[in-house]
Amino acid sequence: MPARIWKIDERLKEFASERQIELIDAVNAHRGVRRAENALGLSRGSISISLARVKKNAALAGYSPEHDMTKVVPEPYVVKGVSTYYDKDGKPRGQWVKSKLDHERYQELIREATTAIASEVRGMAPVTPAPEHTSADLLAVYPFGDPHFGMYAWGQETGEDFDLDIAERITQAAVDRLVASAPAAETAILLPLGDVLHMDDQSNQTPASKHQLDADGRFVKVLHVCIKAYRHAVLRCLQKHKKVIVRFVSGNHDPHAVWSIAFTIAAYFDSDPRVTVDLSPAPFWFYRFGKVLIGATHGDKAKGDSLLGVMATDQAEAWGQTKFRYWYLGHVHHERVKELPGVTCESFRTLAAKDAYATAYGYRAGRDMRCIVHHREFGEIERHRCDVAMIDRQ
Repeated sequence: MPARIWKIDERLKEFASERQIELIDAVNAHRGVRRAENALGLSRGSISISLARVKKNAALAGYSPEHDMTKVVPEPYVVKGVSTYYDKDGKPRGQWVKSKLDHERYQELIREATTAIASEVRGMAPVTPAPEHTSADLLAVYPFGDPHFGMYAWGQETGEDFDLDIAERITQAAVDRLVASAPAAETAILLPLGDVLHMDDQSNQTPASKHQLDADGRFVKVLHVCIKAYRHAVLRCLQKHKKVIVRFVSGNHDPHAVWSIAFTIAAYFDSDPRVTVDLSPAPFWFYRFGKVLIGATHGDKAKGDSLLGVMATDQAEAWGQTKFRYWYLGHVHHERVKELPGVTCESFRTLAAKDAYATAYGYRAGRDMRCIVHHREFGEIERHRCDVAMIDRQ
């Protein structure tokens, strides 16, 4: 009977966590899996299970010598399939490695990159004095329904022109008008509800369906203009409100690129204690204000009646302690309100014009932005509206 092979391939460490590396070293040091488990006081089979996971990660990256796989694909890709052909003696003579994008790892790398870039520009915003008189009982929420910065529309085709310059102008003007009309609530929430950017990268395609998009300008220019617009929005709110909370929701158009905006805004206002930018990657965001509970998500995945269960489950304690509950959604580009038992779900319009795709498919809706005012004891007590026509007349 051949001797059992106990030595673990050292190269597997490249695909292992710190704990898994420790287990590989233990197996090699004790000359066997069972001996290593006994030495570490682990249950039988625990190391084998962990090593199997390491081998799976390695194989997804393209490394599995027992299958004649030694060509590792770069991050953030994983192996989709391997075709190997052999000579008459059974030796491999060539190989074709097919890979695909690992979207979760890609998103993680984007966040890591934007965090590193943003770390160089921390604290650039001027620290402004807080307004003297605000009401701690009031909360002003500014939802941005699907801004679509970078989208291009030709008026002769779609009925309305839209480009980067227009997007920046009307966003800033709408924020100015709404902040001016809102009461002096102590806290404000700036809440872009997804699809902040029309595209996720320079390919100008939707990430999932690869639908070709009508885009205005280079992708880096789109980022630059979008950052300016939201920097203006935060600075404007700081003039009226003592505390400003910013939460960017990722959408189906910009699931990765939106983090470039979020991390940059967070870095820019890093030195201002009155600004909080929530950078959690969670698909659902919640905020409690007295007897008010607000949830936000884009609305392309969980939607409709299922959101009641999501809020009641994920925020069970807050659900029981609040009376006025709201979901704020984007995605559909038109106004839609549905009152469910215990929670009201509302989708918001966008300031953006229709693109050629929406025009051809018959989508029609008004264009506006809202400011919703909540009282900590009575829920929503008033709202303010800025229609895009009011801006165009100025």
